[in-house]
Amino acid sequence: MSDNAMNKYTRTDWARLAQQTDDDIDTSDIPPLTEQFFARAKLLIPRDMIDRTIQIDADIMKWFRDQEQDSTQSINHVLRTYIESQNV
Repeated sequence: MSDNAMNKYTRTDWARLAQQTDDDIDTSDIPPLTEQFFARAKLLIPRDMIDRTIQIDADIMKWFRDQEQDSTQSINHVLRTYIESQNV
């Protein structure tokens, strides 16, 4: 998408859409998802998301979040410091 694509005029009534509830949305033209659909479905995760997805123990994550900083940035800093200490 070009940079100009976001600058084009739209006739979308964003205020009306923001006030809609899920029940207000007409989904009658969407076919139901069947067992056959799920049998053939494949989960595709973008490569950059795979590189970012790790499991961290809940108590460790809680400690980082309790530090009132950006927990992701803090974890990254701790890991980088560890790696750099190993390359002595």
